[in-house]
Amino acid sequence: MDVSESASVSSGIAERYATAVFGLVKEGKDLPKLEANLDDLSATLESNAELRDLLSSPIYSRDEQGGAIMAIAKKMGLIPALQNTLGLMAQKRRLFVVPAMVRRLREMIAAEKGEVTAEVVSAQALTEAQSKKLAETLKAQVGSDVKISATVDESLIGGLVVKVGSKMIDTSIRAKLNSLQNAMKEVG
Repeated sequence: MDVSESASVSSGIAERYATAVFGLVKEGKDLPKLEANLDDLSATLESNAELRDLLSSPIYSRDEQGGAIMAIAKKMGLIPALQNTLGLMAQKRRLFVVPAMVRRLREMIAAEKGEVTAEVVSAQALTEAQSKKLAETLKAQVGSDVKISATVDESLIGGLVVKVGSKMIDTSIRAKLNSLQNAMKEVG
C-alpha cells in the first residue's frame, strides 16, 4: 500500500465519522458548541505531544486509548456526540484520524454557515487589522464570508501565500526571487 492509498483510506474514515457527528449535532442544533469544542480540541492537539502520541501510537491498547480519550473528552467538556464518537473511534482503533476528522468537521460547519476558509501563510504574524482587511478583500473576490486560518513561515521573507479552495495567490518575496532566478538561468 503506498502513501496516497493510506491517505485516501484515512480521509475516507475521517469523512464517515465527521458526517455522523455533524448530522447528530446539526439535528440537535448544537453546531456552535461543536465549533467551540473543535477549537479546544485543535488547540490541545497542537500543544500536547502526548495526546498526539496517544492517538497515533500502536503501543497503547484499545482500553488504554479509550479510557484516556474519554477522560480527556470529559475534562474538556466536549459535547456527548463528540465524546461518544471519540470513544467509538478508540474501540475501533481509529483515533489516528481525529485530526482529519476535526478538519473535515470545520469544513462542514463553514459550509453550513456559508463561510470559506482561506489558508494564509505570511512571513510575520498578521495583526488583527490586517486579518480583517484581508478577509474583507477576499470576501469581495469570493462572494461569501471568509475565515482566515493564518500561519507564519519566515522563509517567505515577506508577502503572503493565500489559498482559497483550489486557488492560490503567492505574493511572497521568496516566490519572486525564485522566479527571477529562473529567468536569469534562461538568459545565461
